Amino acid sequence: MSFTQYRGRIAPSPTGYLHLGHAQTFLIAQQRANTKKGQLYLRIEDLDRARCKPEYVAALLEDLKWCGLQWSGNPFYQSQLDYLTSLKTLQKAGAVYPCDCSRMDVFRALTAPNSIETEPIYPGTCRSRTSISSVSNWRFRVPENEEIRYYDKRLGWQSAVAGRDFGDFLIWRKDGLPAYELAVVVDDARMGITEIVRGEDLVKSTFRQLLVYRALKLNPPDFFHCPLVSDQEGRKLAKRDGAFSLRELRTMGSPPPQLEANCNRATDL
Repeated sequence: MSFTQYRGRIAPSPTGYLHLGHAQTFLIAQQRANTKKGQLYLRIEDLDRARCKPEYVAALLEDLKWCGLQWSGNPFYQSQLDYLTSLKTLQKAGAVYPCDCSRMDVFRALTAPNSIETEPIYPGTCRSRTSISSVSNWRFRVPENEEIRYYDKRLGWQSAVAGRDFGDFLIWRKDGLPAYELAVVVDDARMGITEIVRGEDLVKSTFRQLLVYRALKLNPPDFFHCPLVSDQEGRKLAKRDGAFSLRELRTMGSPPPQLEANCNRATDL
């Protein structure tokens, strides 16, 4: 499916209260959609059953509207969508293999990466495995030593070498849920998203997703990775930073956040 009109999205996860960093990214996404006379959609990434709570869903809807964000149609909910068909396509293509390694990797695979630090490379323990158990995770087989490149509309050309800068990554959990890297690719493709606007902490994740797009024979969208909002000590804001949550700011009577100066050129790129 192809679209000629600009289609963007914002994709919060209801695992806590949204903070200023989320607001900045979402406002940039809205600004770019408006400038291009396109549409902006809301997708609620609620696959993490243990951490996603109804009260967080209600809060994020209120907080987004308080920030002045508007979206087309009703929100999409990941928990209501199917991903198994895409997994079977990857299995049939030989792009994935069963793996029972690393509990921590499995735990982290459900949500977006939250660090731009160097990640350990999977050593390939299960790469040659052929037996499939009913409790296996599935890991994507990256093409060793292939350079993956894409043009970021803010950062310019980005490149990484598969197997050196990132390794085989989890694509499906044994509890029957897709990992983040598969879910967002499938969702953005079926929603017809033409440009993804998100934080620059996901630059490395984009290389993985481009491989998933290719394996599923889908056309990738454009990418725009925003600067991160940091606290006074220079650390990226996280949902645990209650002092910067939109809910707390609303309670204090603060005005809705606006684009910071370093984000104002978002529509020029």
